[in-house]
Amino acid sequence: MFINKLNQLYKPKRILYYIIPTEEEISDYYKGIMPEALKPYVNAFGTYDIPGVFLIHSFEKEVIGIEYRINDSRISYPSELKSIELEEKFFYSVELDEEIKITKGFIQGVFDSIAKDDDAHRLYSDFSIQDNPNIIEVFSDFKKMRILYEGTLEKDSAQYVINKDPQSLDKNRLYNLAFYDSITGHYNWNHLVAFLEMPQNKGITDYAFVHFDIKEFRVINEVYGHIAANRVLCNVVEAMNNADFVYESARCHNDNFAMMIKDMPEEETIEKLQKFFDRLSHLPEDPNYKIFYRCGFVPMQKAMSLGNRVADAGKMAQALGQNHNKTEIITYSDKMHNDISWGNYIKAYVETAIENDEFVVYLQPKFDIHKEVLKGAEALIRWNYKNKEFLSPGRFIPFFEKDGSIGKIDDIVLKKVCEALARWKSEGKKLYPVSINLSRNRMYDKDLISHLSSIVDEYGIDHNIIDFELTESAGYDNTDHMINVLEELRAAGYKISMDDFGTGYSSLSLLTKMPLDTLKIDKSFVDNVSTASEREEDIIVVKHIITLAKELGFTCLAEGAESKPQVDRLRDLGCEVIQGYYYSKPIPIDEYDKKYL
Repeated sequence: MFINKLNQLYKPKRILYYIIPTEEEISDYYKGIMPEALKPYVNAFGTYDIPGVFLIHSFEKEVIGIEYRINDSRISYPSELKSIELEEKFFYSVELDEEIKITKGFIQGVFDSIAKDDDAHRLYSDFSIQDNPNIIEVFSDFKKMRILYEGTLEKDSAQYVINKDPQSLDKNRLYNLAFYDSITGHYNWNHLVAFLEMPQNKGITDYAFVHFDIKEFRVINEVYGHIAANRVLCNVVEAMNNADFVYESARCHNDNFAMMIKDMPEEETIEKLQKFFDRLSHLPEDPNYKIFYRCGFVPMQKAMSLGNRVADAGKMAQALGQNHNKTEIITYSDKMHNDISWGNYIKAYVETAIENDEFVVYLQPKFDIHKEVLKGAEALIRWNYKNKEFLSPGRFIPFFEKDGSIGKIDDIVLKKVCEALARWKSEGKKLYPVSINLSRNRMYDKDLISHLSSIVDEYGIDHNIIDFELTESAGYDNTDHMINVLEELRAAGYKISMDDFGTGYSSLSLLTKMPLDTLKIDKSFVDNVSTASEREEDIIVVKHIITLAKELGFTCLAEGAESKPQVDRLRDLGCEVIQGYYYSKPIPIDEYDKKYL
């Protein structure tokens, strides 16, 4: 069982609207099925979290409910539900595997274990896990269980920071060095952390969070000088101090800033932030120079559930800003978090998955559309994740390409294909070429060709029935090196295909230099052929790609044909080979064997 210690967080006095559920409703909730009575209020304005299961000491049994900020005239409260006011509390938050069965006894055991060796103390405060909690909150979200367990505040040094009481800490100079930025005279990140940990000490019951930086700040420093750059930093601080929606703020480091802001409807927040940055977009030293910002915004509900780790979410959203010529305000979402968490998880799990033989190869047949005979197949990877569900390549290939694990996946596909080919060879069956995707990241692998050949040769497979596919849309930093690798592959006897032709940025002059055997027309061009949305321009492009392929001596293959009219039209246009659902979807190797060999 994996227990992820998330954070310690504070919840203000609030009101819980709830239903008394049946055992079936509780069971359904943990399966991801929300009670109908609560569905209208999921992510409603003023809620502190998603609906959850609440174990309250004074109640006979658990309830399912949702927490709201109290006494806010802007909020539409679910008055038809039962309600109870909950006092302000500190919680210790953990995340558990989706498969864990949640009971009060189980939760108690988890936190008894954590209490023995917990070292997650906060910078300005400390609290212990309460022996007999008055409330436990459980949230089922994105196939994980998040448990909030009541804690007891043991130490609160944040009040000395917030109330500017340096004597209780140490000397004034130490206070200033610790909590003020020397350039702007404004508070630094250490100071803001106190408010994030103990916001109630300042009367802040809830807040949204913003983390932003100045795009191309280095240019301002280098071109206009440090004085001008420092003036920009000071202007940002002045704007934060004057903004009526900012509770607290800080210059974190370099050109990075953070703000705790009032909770407002998202559209209003974005509008206020846009105006805030617009007022800071001009450089006094050069009216023609436009300053842009990159901002990550964490809505109140997420900020409250993240507690003192909210900055991680803000930075995560901020990092997605890639456009240099505009101010970007990016709202943090669960999908962002889940994508990154999933990527980190499968990076750690991939070796176990390989050991458990969870990666499965499917084959999609290719057909000669003039003779209506089999020409070969493409090998496609699927992940039988924990032997429970099949994941499509889009759920893992991009992550493995990013972290460098893709080579292991490519090797698995090659080995499984060669194993099948060797078996068919021993059975005396006719062998057809099989194409295998080769990641662009592997173009720089040392001894790539000898490594691939060692796998193929181990199974006694002729090189000329292995076809390596490269994706045109991927792009390559060093095209000369890429062409050299392809020429080495060709010299070793392998076939080479360019996948997804027409979706990338390869020049036609580069195409003339590449030692290709097959040019695969991307599915996006085929989709409109012989359909109601067909345009003359689509046909012209497809026709000329086919002509280009033939005149360069390549076999032309069209991907994604799903109907007979499409196949007939592509045949009339001169296409030679089809790979698409009209003939067959990707199928397991054994099924391919029985059906086509």
